[in-house]
Amino acid sequence: MSNVETEPVEVRCGTEADGGPPAGTPRVEVLTPRDVPLGGPRAMTVRRTLPQRARTLIGAWCFADHYGPDDVAESGGMDVAPHPHTGLQTVSWLFSGEIEHRDSLGSHALVRPGELNLMTGGYGISHSEVSTPRTTVLHGVQLWVALPEEHRATARDFRHHVPGPVRTDGAEIRVFLGSLAGSTSPVPTFTPLLGAEILLEPHAAVTLAVDPGYEHGLLVDQGAVRLADVLLKPAELGYVHPGPGTLTLTNESDDTARTVLLGGTPFEEEIVMWWNFIGRSHEDIVRAREDWQNSSDRFGAVEGYPGDRLPAPVLPNATITPRRNPPRH
Repeated sequence: MSNVETEPVEVRCGTEADGGPPAGTPRVEVLTPRDVPLGGPRAMTVRRTLPQRARTLIGAWCFADHYGPDDVAESGGMDVAPHPHTGLQTVSWLFSGEIEHRDSLGSHALVRPGELNLMTGGYGISHSEVSTPRTTVLHGVQLWVALPEEHRATARDFRHHVPGPVRTDGAEIRVFLGSLAGSTSPVPTFTPLLGAEILLEPHAAVTLAVDPGYEHGLLVDQGAVRLADVLLKPAELGYVHPGPGTLTLTNESDDTARTVLLGGTPFEEEIVMWWNFIGRSHEDIVRAREDWQNSSDRFGAVEGYPGDRLPAPVLPNATITPRRNPPRH
């Protein structure tokens, strides 16, 4: 998905190595989203939880949009014209609906509920995303992963994976990246990561063994879910510092709750993120924007989209300034 804000937030992100909470003690911070319209007059509104002032990364996860359920007859659905990416991977995960993906690698795929589509931008890629005519309700998340310096100019790539469900203690888990509950995704990542959808039966509780070296974020889609001792409402994201070896999730509602659990080792590199680009300096962003505007071969071409590609927004009239995660105590 493209960040099509007319004045995209400039972000320079990093983490501080100040240690963490005592081992085994979950300390949960609640991150609330902001609404961002994508598109024109019939814009589809997404709830953006990352990045924000309180936190810019969870592991290498640097961007989280949560949308729907949207009645496509009213909202118009998703129609994101070809746009570029550098220095990141896009992770598409749907709860309902269907999205047609086309990219400059030549990939033409459908994003369906419970199926992972992961695209690697690396040095440069472009793609389009359009909800299909079969879609009546569009609902899901779009996530970005920052690539480490060693791999941020890697070649374009596209992966598709359908994780099987794991059932335990009133929970159904689909692991699309990393490992959880005895399930491991075969999709390789450039930094240690976790991504999983977790469904909880009404009033069910599950305790999951997690890597204590990871920080975690639990995004609630539906239901009221208690993470450790903190109750999270729909669209909120609960952040847990590294340290605990288990996480307990409790569905406090009378209906099935749905969550997405993200995790990873703290991303210690400082990055700059603007529009759809991730770099290491303001100059990286300027160069990527110029290459896109000049139709450079860097991003290739998307075949089959019936319309023009997205132009890049105007750069801010200043050097992109730092924005960092708060220190870990």
